[in-house]
Amino acid sequence: MDIFFQDPSDIPLPPEEVRIRQFRAEPWPDHRRVRIYLEITPFQKRPNGEIQITDAPGNEVANLSIIETIDPKMDFTVHLRADEIGGQYTASALVYYYEQEPPNPEGKNGEAEDQPSPLPTKMKVVDEAHTTFEIPGA
Repeated sequence: MDIFFQDPSDIPLPPEEVRIRQFRAEPWPDHRRVRIYLEITPFQKRPNGEIQITDAPGNEVANLSIIETIDPKMDFTVHLRADEIGGQYTASALVYYYEQEPPNPEGKNGEAEDQPSPLPTKMKVVDEAHTTFEIPGA
């Protein structure tokens, strides 16, 4: 018996073609947590992501990092860090890949390094999305 969990018509895309299909932010009834739903197109290479929630003045009240996801459909709960909750909020999502940096076969002293490669520093954003939601004041 064969079981397929992926839609065969959804072809995995190269990094530069990966896009956000759906992005939602819904406050929980306790008004302290927010459910985040993010769906992206199928991918050939695992993407990274950043989600940030800001209040009306632009202060960050929650954030989330996604490192090389294996699933195009993601569901998260974030906790709002603000002391006073209420008002209009904006949730922003970025999907990105780290750019390949040329390898450095020699260390700082001209000797071969036995150290692991440094973490990538350049990122290429392939898509972003924004949504707003409101939490009633206390």
